[in-house]
Amino acid sequence: MANSELRVFYGNSHPKLGEDIVKFLKLKPGQIKLSRFAGGEIYARITENVRGQSCVIIQTCSQEVNVDLMELFIIIDAMKRASAKTITVVLPHFGYARQDRKAASREPVSARLVANLLETAGADRIVTMDLHSDQIQGFFNIPVDTLTYMPDFAEYLKKKKLQNMVVVAPDTGRAKVAKKLADRIGAKLAILHKVRSEHHKSEITHVVGDVKDRTVIITDDMIDTAGTITSGVDVLRQAGCSSDIYVVATHGLFSGPAIERMTKADFKEVIVTDTFPIPKEKQFKGLTILSAAELLGEAVRRNYENQSISSLFD
Repeated sequence: MANSELRVFYGNSHPKLGEDIVKFLKLKPGQIKLSRFAGGEIYARITENVRGQSCVIIQTCSQEVNVDLMELFIIIDAMKRASAKTITVVLPHFGYARQDRKAASREPVSARLVANLLETAGADRIVTMDLHSDQIQGFFNIPVDTLTYMPDFAEYLKKKKLQNMVVVAPDTGRAKVAKKLADRIGAKLAILHKVRSEHHKSEITHVVGDVKDRTVIITDDMIDTAGTITSGVDVLRQAGCSSDIYVVATHGLFSGPAIERMTKADFKEVIVTDTFPIPKEKQFKGLTILSAAELLGEAVRRNYENQSISSLFD
């Protein structure tokens, strides 16, 4: 792509992913100055002319989710005031997505708040990947493209030529996606019955489905503290599954005790994408990080050229 009317910028949350997307699009990165005032406030200035141009901002939510979002809002505002024609936000990992409803009295619906703030700041379109729940799309009054990495995961697993596979959903909410993955790789489906007592605390009580002597592939949208996937391991092994257990998840947050738990669980392989920055100190033996840059870049390209992106959802 060499059309001068498309400008692609990226913030500080995940520069490597931004660089890879820009490289895929065969463009030069948009010029932007990001810094901090002495008091910690964020400063952003677009250092090139974007008047009447289609602009894209790449900014995922990392461990510094509040800083990442605030920086994003400020960049959008700067672009809007610079008279950009359109502003597309590529937000691979959507922060606060798990707070998508009131599970108890007097709780916020923070995912809706983030959606409102993105619109208020001036975003015209959102491109994200594997939302925690599909209903978040309905929180927006602007177009939202929710991509899925599931077909790419399926292709990766097919190349491994695993035998006698079963895809395991960590809870009923993930069963639909797990079934799609199972169908793509020719595997059976099983579901873990999960009871969650409070945030970051859950217990797997039993397995629904046959996992005996099968190679298990656990799939989820994210791995945060790894409590869910590791608590399910004991139940799966008690049910007689093969010693080889794979984990597939789009967003690898790896918070708190996650690395210790996954290492202790002795997974054959943990497969995630680079939608969330994973520093060297959190990379362990058996971890595979696949690039989402091509998928995200293709969505940006098709949106800009007014082409259908429906094939990227399937």
